[in-house]
Amino acid sequence: MNASVSLGRLRLDVVSDGYFLQDAGGVFGLVPRTLWEPAAGSPDAFNRMHIALNCLLVRGDGRTMLIDTGAGSKIAPDRRERAYPGDYGYLLGNLAALGVAPTDVDLVINTHLHFDHCGWNTASVHGAPIPTFPNARYLINRIEWQDATHPNERTRATYLGDNLTPLEDGGQLELVEGEHQVTAAVRFLPAPGHTDGHSAVVIEDGGERAVYIGDLVQHAAQLERAAWVSAFDTLPLVSMETKKRIVSDAIRTGSLIISPHIDFPGVGRLREQEGRTRWVAEAGL
Repeated sequence: MNASVSLGRLRLDVVSDGYFLQDAGGVFGLVPRTLWEPAAGSPDAFNRMHIALNCLLVRGDGRTMLIDTGAGSKIAPDRRERAYPGDYGYLLGNLAALGVAPTDVDLVINTHLHFDHCGWNTASVHGAPIPTFPNARYLINRIEWQDATHPNERTRATYLGDNLTPLEDGGQLELVEGEHQVTAAVRFLPAPGHTDGHSAVVIEDGGERAVYIGDLVQHAAQLERAAWVSAFDTLPLVSMETKKRIVSDAIRTGSLIISPHIDFPGVGRLREQEGRTRWVAEAGL
């Protein structure tokens, strides 16, 4: 699945890697089910909800950039069924449908390094992981890289070494600190809370603005409610403040919001309606 929008001179394509199944209680954290279920719908019999895997391809000014890379295809079937259930691994096929080969991508940006955002950073060739995009630099927040390569008991199940170490070994890794202007139109923006090194990506061209928000939220209902933060956020109070700031900026500027996890294509805008923040999906995608 792919969905395209124009932003100034740039073409943005939301490219799906599929979906995975996430525990709904984990997604909504301390929020009682009686509150979140009317807004988000009922989970399956195992209390799981579908979480989209929306990556973003940005093309223009002679550049081909990919933001986040989904869950990938390297997780063994038995482990996948037990710990990482879902239907995913479609990113490369959906890029090919757009006429984009792995060799065409010259920059990969990871908002953070949880397995569902960097799985296609690498691919398995003859049983060994190698960078999927051989001509690309991989841009990652330095704090996030440090935490991902030195996981603790809580984080080691989502920071998977096969997605990470081949980038450094292959000399394709670029670590940045703080806010970083990637190109004239693309800016890497610290957005801590989900993880300490979590970032968003701001895209601006021709007087238009879009924000790829990473794991600022996992469901649109969380964009509408400041206090609804995920149990997966390692710094939940920081996450809440980051969300308030980004939501306020998005409303003020009329920014297009692109979410990795809101149902495909995860593209919409935030509006103030009757004193409340509302998510409005972009029509026609």
